[in-house]
Amino acid sequence: MFKVYGSAMCPDCRELKANFDYHKVDYQFIDINASLKNLGEFLYYRDHDPVFDHWKEIGDIGLPAIVREDGSVFLDWEEYLRANGKEIVYRESGPACHLDGRGC
Repeated sequence: MFKVYGSAMCPDCRELKANFDYHKVDYQFIDINASLKNLGEFLYYRDHDPVFDHWKEIGDIGLPAIVREDGSVFLDWEEYLRANGKEIVYRESGPACHLDGRGC
């Protein structure tokens, strides 16, 4: 089972949830806005895992962040689905999280 750190306010996170649900991916969604504990867990990964370096450099939050059972983190949920023979079935249109209108 994956742990997915995200936010209900994040369009990328909503897309992930819709697609993971559709494809029956086993995951637990952890909303970083629901508690300081959840936010702290996410920030620990973000502060210590180099997978976030590029996203921090360009001013992105790095959501959604998917943590495998072994503790490794990946951010490209679309590539994960494609690599497992699944198509992206849900796309949300609307505002993004980044200051320039792109992603989260």
